[in-house]
Amino acid sequence: MRVPYSYLDRQFAEPDAILADIRELVRRGDYTLGAAVGEFEERYARMLGARHAIGVGSGTEALTLALQAVGVRPGDEVVTAPNTFIASVGAIVAAGARPVFVDVNAEHNIDAALIERAVTPRTRALMPVHLSGNPVDMAAIVEIAQRRRVPIVEDACQAFTAAIGGRAVGTFGEAAGFSLHPLKPLNVWGDAGMIVTDSDTLADHLRLRRNHGLRDRDTVEIFGVNSRLDTLQALVGLHLLDTTGAVTERRIGHARRLDAGLAPLAPHITVPPRRPGVRHAYLTYVVQAQDRDGLVRFLVERGVEAKVHYPVPVHLQPAAKDLGYKPGDFPVCERQAREIVTLPAHQHLTFDQLDYVVEQVTEFYSR
Repeated sequence: MRVPYSYLDRQFAEPDAILADIRELVRRGDYTLGAAVGEFEERYARMLGARHAIGVGSGTEALTLALQAVGVRPGDEVVTAPNTFIASVGAIVAAGARPVFVDVNAEHNIDAALIERAVTPRTRALMPVHLSGNPVDMAAIVEIAQRRRVPIVEDACQAFTAAIGGRAVGTFGEAAGFSLHPLKPLNVWGDAGMIVTDSDTLADHLRLRRNHGLRDRDTVEIFGVNSRLDTLQALVGLHLLDTTGAVTERRIGHARRLDAGLAPLAPHITVPPRRPGVRHAYLTYVVQAQDRDGLVRFLVERGVEAKVHYPVPVHLQPAAKDLGYKPGDFPVCERQAREIVTLPAHQHLTFDQLDYVVEQVTEFYSR
């Protein structure tokens, strides 16, 4: 049996409705900040319960622009986790700041109890990452941020539809960045991103900044950049927006089935704690495994497209050598990086395929 990791061929197997809208777009020539962008932004913000959503060119740019909007400048520090995708840290560096890392907890998220000691007079923002769509402990982080008077920019790139106590992830800080990359919970046909904020001032600044600082065709109010959400991508997003809740519910159901099937395999398999009151979006389904590399090889040979997200923490990447970190600085993160494995759990899989994954993992450890 084959259990694929990617689902894009299934998701877009019948693209005629989207293509019809794109043909109409070509007829109108409404390519740049067209009407569909505004409609998509309004519906996106409303779905999250936020005042504003500002479409930009990518999730990475969403984070960079959001950091700059809250005041991050060259020489500042931004506190984040080292086990994230490189784009999170790349956004901090692109804003001119120095990333300061904090170790993670058993849920694979930044350990809020360790953030306080990482804050210095140069800290200009906290950037928690809702890794794999699993919400960070935002209550603890908000308390620290308010007491230390440091703004929060949430990296919600992997976490659209995730929530804490019914409140959408991305609405706890001053701003949040979301990704619309093809492998994200709400995905389009290329790179795109969204910044969410409740601040009218930040929203106005970000709308200017993403479009060269243009207030109108002839008035440049600030020096900005070119990071507009393409009208074409907004059209794709509009077709998918109302489906994301059902997709997440199906992923949650699949994750629960895998959790139940893998639980008897402890300690060979460690399923992360599942906090009550939290809606995990399960962009990826990640567990820890003994002899992880051997398990991945075994599964791939048997048609299960297992992957690793991410095998080398950012602080140990060659690009981070000037930050001064070394092996052993973040032991929980580093141990998890040696053990984590991503198993297919997306919405297009069948129960038979999910059960086959459990059977193959069980067979590996029964040898």
